[in-house]
Amino acid sequence: MKPVRIALLGAAGRMGQAVLDAAAGRDDLKVTAALVRAGSASAGKPSHGLTYGSDLAAALAGADVLLDFSLPESTGQALEACLAAGKPLVTGVTGMDEALKMRLREAGGRIPVLAAPNMSLGVALLSRMAEQAARVLGQDFDIEVSEVHHRHKKDAPSGTALALADVMAKARGTGPVDRSTDRQGPRQPGSIGFSVVRAGDIVGEHTILFAGAGERLELSHRAQSRATFAHGALRASSWIVGRPAGTYSLADTLGA
Repeated sequence: MKPVRIALLGAAGRMGQAVLDAAAGRDDLKVTAALVRAGSASAGKPSHGLTYGSDLAAALAGADVLLDFSLPESTGQALEACLAAGKPLVTGVTGMDEALKMRLREAGGRIPVLAAPNMSLGVALLSRMAEQAARVLGQDFDIEVSEVHHRHKKDAPSGTALALADVMAKARGTGPVDRSTDRQGPRQPGSIGFSVVRAGDIVGEHTILFAGAGERLELSHRAQSRATFAHGALRASSWIVGRPAGTYSLADTLGA
């Protein structure tokens, strides 16, 4: 079989470099384009046998899928390029606003789209476990989501924490999740709380606490390397090629 050809947007960033490292030497896939935003200081420089460029259309012409680890403002452009080329989009960008998320969902009517704020396969499984626990335990158990990341992370709570909370709120049949981490007074019934730490070079940790009368359940995931996310993103990129138009999650790639 021919290797899956991946155009990588955000290639000069921390996650982009992790993806390039993870893809090196693999026979089943190949990064064919390393893309950065127009005007980037990295443009024209070499990396992993490629040269950083910014021509999305040209990159997609020689690729089977676009993998996006850029910023929200670039994801919109990436989406339009994928729609024009009829190619799938896999994005691990966090901090998207609701308008951009809606655009991604609408695009799923024309091309395959997989958006995951966390590309760890362990987190994908954690999401499934959290959904089941929330459904079974119901509103008799309070839910708290704690997350810890490196000092440079811009969004808080993390996209992963919000996605986990949304899954659990839906499973319990409650309304939209309150994203505030600044709470005062007694706990509101049915609410899902967040706590956030930004420190050092911590890659990423998420813990979900279900606290009931006389007992509690904790589900945790800790990422020790960005390679974890890179391997999950490459798996998603390979998996989505050839799929019908639609919106997918990383959990869909688990096949169980």
